[in-house]
Amino acid sequence: MALAQDVVHFLREEALRRFLKYVQVHTTSDEDSGKHPSSQRQLERAKLLKGELVELGLQEVEVDEFSYVYARLPASPGAGQTPVSFLAHLDTSPAVSGEGVKPLLREKYDGGPLRFPDDPELVVDPKDCPELKAHVGDTLITASGKTLLGADDKAGIAEIMAGLAALKRYPQLQHPELRICFTPDEEIGEGTAQIRLEKLGKVGYTFDGSIQGELEDECFDACSAKLKFTGLSVHPGMAKNKMINAAAIAARFVSLLPEWATPEHTEKREGFFHLTRMSGNESEADLQFIVRDFERSKNGEKVVLLERLRDFLLARYPGLKIQLDVKEQYHNMKEALDTRPEVVEMARKAIEMAGIPLHRNAIRGGTDGAKLSFMGLPTPNLFAGGVLFHSKKEWIGVSSLQKAGEVFVHLCHLWAEQR
Repeated sequence: MALAQDVVHFLREEALRRFLKYVQVHTTSDEDSGKHPSSQRQLERAKLLKGELVELGLQEVEVDEFSYVYARLPASPGAGQTPVSFLAHLDTSPAVSGEGVKPLLREKYDGGPLRFPDDPELVVDPKDCPELKAHVGDTLITASGKTLLGADDKAGIAEIMAGLAALKRYPQLQHPELRICFTPDEEIGEGTAQIRLEKLGKVGYTFDGSIQGELEDECFDACSAKLKFTGLSVHPGMAKNKMINAAAIAARFVSLLPEWATPEHTEKREGFFHLTRMSGNESEADLQFIVRDFERSKNGEKVVLLERLRDFLLARYPGLKIQLDVKEQYHNMKEALDTRPEVVEMARKAIEMAGIPLHRNAIRGGTDGAKLSFMGLPTPNLFAGGVLFHSKKEWIGVSSLQKAGEVFVHLCHLWAEQR
């Protein structure tokens, strides 16, 4: 099924309009709040989306106390009986400020370096970002240099909303029953912590991937590790053989980990230890890591190494205390998706129908779909289109916003045909 040009044009303009509006709303999550949602600003954004969904004619639209947005669109007459969920997340990464985003449109990209008005030293060079080559002639969107852009995952929200708007505008577009869900706190690993499965369909798709045409049905196995070092502070003039400097020992712990197993030295199917936080003084110090690999057994080996380093330092410094807490975050979604291959196959066909190359990738990260797949809702991840997520260099091509919208419509058509 080829989409009519007026539908394609509508999807492009609608996704762009919504995206430019959404990125200017601050929704960064807060990993230290201990609340659900972790930031009040996500709840405020959710309420605005509720109003937009009502305007589009969806039913049973609600925002719950945890900032999850739910909505239902009844199936077209005679469409297939499998209810399908589309999901994206409200929050942006706390790694870089998402407040006061100023989106810039760079029309007819010429293939050269991207520079930023609010930070003249910031540059995205095609030599370092080869993904730019596929977007020569496209309109690119970046932030101004002070903030991230927020394509992760406001692009996903804009694309889903544009797809829903197209279904309303062009009633000839067939679709099954749709269950829409926008989640909070995905960036801090809590996107499904309070989700209500009864509000979702029987299969799902997250729009939370990167490059145009990407389909991801495999992701990291993931856990987090927190270490608390408790030492003994003594006046430095009298500290010989008495002081146990917690901060210094925590630094030694980090230096003992293999440097080659860190994000800046790994790619493809290589796992890593990633130090995300380090703080403290002579008395107490804290480290936080995320630990990643594609196989549970290999991640287990990494946890064993953390335990052995802890034990080594405890033996080396009598009187030192180290508390190690390891928490599972999610598992490789491929384990679950392999039991429902038709869900991934539908996504492959939809990308093909959109006329773009398929990039079948393993996610060097995770999505809500990973946890949902193990909760009984098979949910592969589709491209949202952004590149260099979580950084001031983040960018997206307008063609990717359009093509993701097309994939949404094609998926609706394919599932509507299922009887």
